[in-house]
Amino acid sequence: MKQVVFKDLGRMSYKDAWDFQEAKLLEKTDLKRAGQADKIQNELFFVEHNHVYTLGKSGHEENVLISKASLEKRGIEYFHINRGGDITYHGPGQIVGYPIIDLEQFKTDLGWYLRSLEEVMIRTLADYGLKGDRSPGETGVWLDPDKKGFERKICAMGIRCSRWVTMHGFAFNVNTDMSYFDFIVPCGIQGKKATSLQKELGRPVDIEEVKSRMKQHFAAVFQIKFAEI
Repeated sequence: MKQVVFKDLGRMSYKDAWDFQEAKLLEKTDLKRAGQADKIQNELFFVEHNHVYTLGKSGHEENVLISKASLEKRGIEYFHINRGGDITYHGPGQIVGYPIIDLEQFKTDLGWYLRSLEEVMIRTLADYGLKGDRSPGETGVWLDPDKKGFERKICAMGIRCSRWVTMHGFAFNVNTDMSYFDFIVPCGIQGKKATSLQKELGRPVDIEEVKSRMKQHFAAVFQIKFAEI
């Protein structure tokens, strides 16, 4: 069984986490260039960010509904980054996951990879009695995606892949302050709302418990075992 090294990075600024990921990606792609792919260590990192909006490389600035001056006043950071997808929010009470793995050790299929990440989230939601689902043509995990006017996104995803090594990943709303989504068009999708585990259950949720369940489902879906660092 393949091994993935896991570490919870705790609270970290977005820029520090981005630089951290880029260094990890470069380390792994350098090994591939050197013909030493067998030395690549697959890794998964959890992190909680300060308030930040990130816009993907194909995103649209008009989906940010707040001025730069207002962003600064509210203490919200903003970055245009190199993942796929449009605008999203990260902040306290949200589990952000960064799998930095070599898909050549798994399956060289980005569609499979994204559907597998979605499956992890769907199984995690099921543990709390919620039916997570996919929305055709829209990456991520939703509640009631087939009920017009009631669609709610609970997990956003956006990745980058170089030489089949992944970075960026997913953002799962647990006890997230959902008011921050009012200043953007989440993922560039008009007319659909974002939600959180707390909002759906009507109570705060133990985020450490959610992380533990998520890790268990990640191990099962990707057929790996974790090593802690």
